[in-house]
Amino acid sequence: MNFKVREFTKYIVVHCSATRPSMDIGKTDIDRWHRAKSWLAIGYHYVIKRDGTIEEGRPDNVMGAHVSGHNSHSVGICLIGGVDEHDINKAENNFTDEQFESLQELLTGLQEKYPEAIIQGHRDFTGVKKDCPSFDVKDWMVSVGMLFTP
Repeated sequence: MNFKVREFTKYIVVHCSATRPSMDIGKTDIDRWHRAKSWLAIGYHYVIKRDGTIEEGRPDNVMGAHVSGHNSHSVGICLIGGVDEHDINKAENNFTDEQFESLQELLTGLQEKYPEAIIQGHRDFTGVKKDCPSFDVKDWMVSVGMLFTP
């Protein structure tokens, strides 16, 4: 594939797939959805399945397609789930313990690789009108000891 190499990494962005918790999908499904939109390939660099399996999407060092205006300088992680089983318009933090354990592991590794990068949720970017990833990333990081506040 002809991906453009990312020159620097300012953000590590946590997303959700906005799918029901009963949907056991992964990178292959998301890749198909994104290609149907005429994208080059899956827009995320990593996908974390319901069982905690971490799948690699786009290569880690290339531009993604996951945050408008920030793709040239960010890494994207997508957690499967994030909406209510019966109402897909209702955001819901329905991620599994395994997903959160994998997210912590992945973020820890990415922090080591990109120490200057800011970790935040998709919804934390100015102008984003989504609840993605359906939980407050900074609050979660504090709760698991990944982020210390004065």
